Amino acid sequence: ALNSGERGGLLGHGSLMMVTSYPNRTSPVLRGKFVLENLLGGPPPEPPPNVPALETSSEGRELTMREAMAKHRENPACRVCHAAMDPIGFSLENYDAVGKWRSDFAGKPIDASGLLPDGNIFVGPEGLRSLLLERPNDFVGTITEKLMRFALGRSLEYYDMPEIRAIVRAAAQDDYRWSSVILGVIQSAPFQMRRTEI
Repeated sequence: ALNSGERGGLLGHGSLMMVTSYPNRTSPVLRGKFVLENLLGGPPPEPPPNVPALETSSEGRELTMREAMAKHRENPACRVCHAAMDPIGFSLENYDAVGKWRSDFAGKPIDASGLLPDGNIFVGPEGLRSLLLERPNDFVGTITEKLMRFALGRSLEYYDMPEIRAIVRAAAQDDYRWSSVILGVIQSAPFQMRRTEI
């Protein structure tokens, strides 16, 4: 039987865990970047050129992902970008590269805790879910932008943003229901006034 914190929703889905991993190992960076870009709407900056490869062993011993990332962050140019991505990615580290739940790696228990630059502390997928739910405007705003982009069939422009904010405000009045967001998009001026190409 699965523990209730192991699965549930998008964050515990095996396909997401696979697409945010490398073929032979997990990647807290890819996982953290996915959440920042697609759920919180705050993509990290592009990495600097010539980023060294992640060292996964030291002195003949396999490193845990947290140990390997700590070595990587010794480079000051890398530290800034990883401050927001890594804690989010580490909260999903109980999922291996194919999404199977695990409780230890390299002979050590997995530390799925995270500390964000703003001081928020959370543990594991459940903690990450709670963090997302504490920021409904960021989460719903990002989802609304992606839904509007899909509905319009084009990139969003600066003049679309007041409409996005209005949809999120209206959804907040209705407890952020999906139906409120979807209706907001289809009733919006950009959607109603869009042109179709023949």
